[in-house]
Amino acid sequence: MRFRLTPRETSFYDMFSASADNIVTGSKLLMELLGADSASRVEIAERMRAAEHAGDDATHAIFHQLNSSFITPFDREDIYNLASSLDDIMDFMEEAVDLVVLYQIEELPKGVEQQIEVLARAAELTAEAMPGLRTMDNLTEYWIEVNRLENQADQIHRKLLAHLFNGKYDAMDVLKLKQIVDVLEEAADAFEHVANTVETIAVKES
Repeated sequence: MRFRLTPRETSFYDMFSASADNIVTGSKLLMELLGADSASRVEIAERMRAAEHAGDDATHAIFHQLNSSFITPFDREDIYNLASSLDDIMDFMEEAVDLVVLYQIEELPKGVEQQIEVLARAAELTAEAMPGLRTMDNLTEYWIEVNRLENQADQIHRKLLAHLFNGKYDAMDVLKLKQIVDVLEEAADAFEHVANTVETIAVKES
């Protein structure tokens, strides 16, 4: 760990942890979506929207703190990238739920539950990792596992696309379902961006 003679603004750590905890909330709402009926999905979408707004508030708080802090715990660019990538995750998860409701999807294709399970696991790992930014200890396994999960998500996504284009679905349904599974894949990518940013920070601080 690099020795510093100057004090550092420590509230960033708490704000990153709060943002990651909110993502766990979003991933649980995604899990709820799987077995929900149409009426329940509308209510889940409302709760997801509220969680997404909470995520926006957390991101804005980080940016405000960044702009008003003379000394930061690590590079300003990395703080901005980490906050933005965490915000992207919530945006993608909220978009996926909203699309399911807007398109009035009755049954999601087999394989979507695997996508969501990957996202839920990545959310848990990310929330567990954020407090580690204080010391930069024991974070290697986190970014290795999230990268592995993102590779798994890629494979699931490709299988889902092959399933959607196998001729069993109406063309309009294919367009709707593809948009949903693509957005879930973008959420997995955003988790990897968070992990890569954490790795960059850890390397700089070592």
